Amino acid sequence: MRYVILGGGLSAISTAFFLQDRDDVEEILILEKEDVPGGLCRSIKKGKYIYDIGPHILFSKDKEMLSLMLEVLEEKSTLRRSNQIIYKGRYVQYPFENDLSKLPKEDLDYCVAHFASNPYENYEAENMLQFFLKTFGEGITNTYLRPYNEKIWKYDPGFMDTQMVDRIPKPTHEEIMRSAAGETVDGYVHQLYFSYPSSGGIEAVVQGFIKKLGMKCRISCGRQITSVGKMLGGFQIIADGEQIRADRVISTIPVQELTRVMDVPEEIEQHVSDLRYNSILIAFVRTKEDLCGDHFAFMNPEKDIIFHRISKMDFLGQNYQAESGATYMVEVTYREKDYIDSLTEEELKRKIAQGMKRIAFVEDETDVEFINVTRHPYAYVIYDINHRKNMKAIRSYYASQGILLNGRFGNFEYWNMDRVIRESKKLVEEKI
Repeated sequence: MRYVILGGGLSAISTAFFLQDRDDVEEILILEKEDVPGGLCRSIKKGKYIYDIGPHILFSKDKEMLSLMLEVLEEKSTLRRSNQIIYKGRYVQYPFENDLSKLPKEDLDYCVAHFASNPYENYEAENMLQFFLKTFGEGITNTYLRPYNEKIWKYDPGFMDTQMVDRIPKPTHEEIMRSAAGETVDGYVHQLYFSYPSSGGIEAVVQGFIKKLGMKCRISCGRQITSVGKMLGGFQIIADGEQIRADRVISTIPVQELTRVMDVPEEIEQHVSDLRYNSILIAFVRTKEDLCGDHFAFMNPEKDIIFHRISKMDFLGQNYQAESGATYMVEVTYREKDYIDSLTEEELKRKIAQGMKRIAFVEDETDVEFINVTRHPYAYVIYDINHRKNMKAIRSYYASQGILLNGRFGNFEYWNMDRVIRESKKLVEEKI
């Protein structure tokens, strides 16, 4: 049986890894439109620098998948997380609610009072905003959670589903009081320590899986798919004018792109059109001095600073360190035709430099050197309140056509690397 996997990111590579051991599989062909595989887990090389599409790190509560990711690496570093929220010029250790004593007194009193006396705690949360209010109270919600989430998602949390909130630990009354009294309480304990490839960026994980693919598997890059259709006994795919036959098709490309190359009912087209997601701009910059200390990621909720997060590559080990100063990945989310998308690259660079000066990462805007700027149209799946309904219809339709969906954008779920690999394993064991 010949399987064709559309897309060559981590979900495609890990699916092939698990699928190749089946006796009924004769060939697995992976079609990737970029020149290299990896998808959102690619690492971008620019001169002597290397960085990722966002701050990927290796951690998980799923010990089996974490072990697998680490096993495919030739060499890794283990690091203690140090993430900070920059709030009104102060460093507050992430997560925000576990380091409240660092806030100005007025904000601290506001957060503690509305956590201790919370009129929302007995309601059932039906959206993300209601979850924040119910769990943390008005003060923590309005001080940090709401503005930061509006900034990263470019979406009001009142119109977002609760599917994301399982990731968020719920602080106890005792933890909040200890945090307010001056004790920094470690949160997200399962990712307090994380691993990262010693060289090659996060793409080293993808390359590690590729090295474990056997003779049944072939990756064909630079292949633009223009048509996917059913034929007697299987499927016909057209990529760069070549007709490719498949017995089974697994799609990991964005479901929007799959729908464009198939003849689907108008109702399904509408469901796909209604899906919400963000694009991301990654600016890789160098500064003359290292002014931020020994920390990795920095979150910023302020609306007049264009980026929501900066990650310091130098933190990840000697192979990622600049000879002097510091290097950073700067993340800016946007959507097609929104305000940020309308800015020229020079305007974006100016706003990023202004923001870096505001948070005291540089003394002057001219101290920000832009090494590279890249845009990635598919970055974050948004769980809006219609996500479940839309995806139920979409999955049902493609299942009826014999096409399996997988991956963050193939199956349109906000999955991290560990979950992507777990879902690839489940797909092979349960659905094929």
